[in-house]
Amino acid sequence: MRLGVLDIGSNTVNLLVAEASPGAMPVATTSHRTVLRLMRFLEPDGALSEEGVRALEAAVGEARRVAERERVAAFLTIATSALREATNGAEVIARVEAVTGVPLQVLDGPGEARFTFLAIRRWFGWSAGEILMIDIGGGSLEVAAGADELPDVALSLPLGAGRVTVGFLPDDPPTEQQMGDLRAHVRARLAPVLAAMSGRTAPDHVVGSSKTIRSLARLAGTSAPGWGESERLILTRSALKDWIPRMAGMPADARQQLPGITPERTFQVVGGAVVLHATMKALDVDELEVSPWALREGVLLRYLETLD
Repeated sequence: MRLGVLDIGSNTVNLLVAEASPGAMPVATTSHRTVLRLMRFLEPDGALSEEGVRALEAAVGEARRVAERERVAAFLTIATSALREATNGAEVIARVEAVTGVPLQVLDGPGEARFTFLAIRRWFGWSAGEILMIDIGGGSLEVAAGADELPDVALSLPLGAGRVTVGFLPDDPPTEQQMGDLRAHVRARLAPVLAAMSGRTAPDHVVGSSKTIRSLARLAGTSAPGWGESERLILTRSALKDWIPRMAGMPADARQQLPGITPERTFQVVGGAVVLHATMKALDVDELEVSPWALREGVLLRYLETLD
């Protein structure tokens, strides 16, 4: 059957359409994305502005039309930190549901981490053993760890690439003082992750997920064999560290000339890189692999289990 998963994130509204059935590997057929960067529409009181809500309605409406053209059997819609934290979230959710015609599932941070971890576990398989996951979205950072499909640790922190950029890197390019303030902020906010991971078994695989991490891996990482047609990327902490001052030293519009940095990532890729490097350092991670599957695939896989 053909299924559609619409992910309303802090940076993009992203539709994945896949051929899927219980017990079989989902195969993506269509991907449709609209870049919104909802963080820029936040009012001082934490509400999404009317301009932002209308832009969101337009993006969701277009995704719905794509799903209809693809004749999906089920249309699943999820939202993450941008809507769950907006002070007018209930109103925005109702307006989105009016456009989609289906209920919108608003994931809490740990729930988002668990769905993403499920996708990574299924991709890497049981033989991968203990997995440590790092996922950086526009609004939040998710960290999860465990040896089963449900992680033993599933944490979410307000350290998304878009959020930290808006909060700490207002200048383009950012100043050294702003970069230093952001590093200090990230280190301080990582304390719950360090506490939760203390005493755990060393992971067999450290896996990064999200477009931000994939972009950074294409810029500073290496490609390795092993996944057939799917690109296998590996990113080391040392290579990421070398690239951060180079990216921070150029304006955002120049970053899209760098390998792997797409136009929608130029604004927030430096902030995302700082968060990723600080997280890897805090957790003593020297390198990570980038998963082809992430949140949307996790939602799709869990839905298939309900049909089985």
